[in-house]
Amino acid sequence: MDWLNSLEPVLKAYWMMAGVATLIFAIQTVLTFAGLDGGGDGADTDFSGDASTEGAFPFFSLRNLVNFFLGFGWGGVCFYNSFSSHALIVLCALLTGIAFVLLFFFLIKMFLKLGRDNTFKITETLQRTADVYLSIPAEKSGKGKIQISVRGSVHEIDAMTAGEKISTGAIARVVDIIDSQTVLVSKI
Repeated sequence: MDWLNSLEPVLKAYWMMAGVATLIFAIQTVLTFAGLDGGGDGADTDFSGDASTEGAFPFFSLRNLVNFFLGFGWGGVCFYNSFSSHALIVLCALLTGIAFVLLFFFLIKMFLKLGRDNTFKITETLQRTADVYLSIPAEKSGKGKIQISVRGSVHEIDAMTAGEKISTGAIARVVDIIDSQTVLVSKI
């Protein structure tokens, strides 16, 4: 403790901020990975929000406040001996704190994407255009195949048509779903 008491008051404040924020961050991290971060009891303030918000991670939260002070404190400690101007040190610490918040915000958004259901649903093909991969016989007399892009992935699906034959390479529009693996298309 003599080491901390021997520091200049401003540097001492940065060290204390960094230490407390690091301790709280470590506790939050352990509790999160242990599954004890408060979910399910109504006390979870970090992952609740307006239903209109894209994703479920608000920018202003206790967790992000800790992230800011983590970056601000360590930024102040790291830049303290680099600049002689206290205003420049505070600016660098402030930018580091903001960078920490943005970094953790980005990481959480990426982790939340992992929990999404990205299962292909044939209903998502309705009214979309597709490339005919194997020609589709006329008037539902047989099946052909189409290639259709849904959410950035190309899917190959069985297809039938109620009209004239659609040749390979033509463009078709999905107009109905026949079953879980077959769609009805019309030539464009």
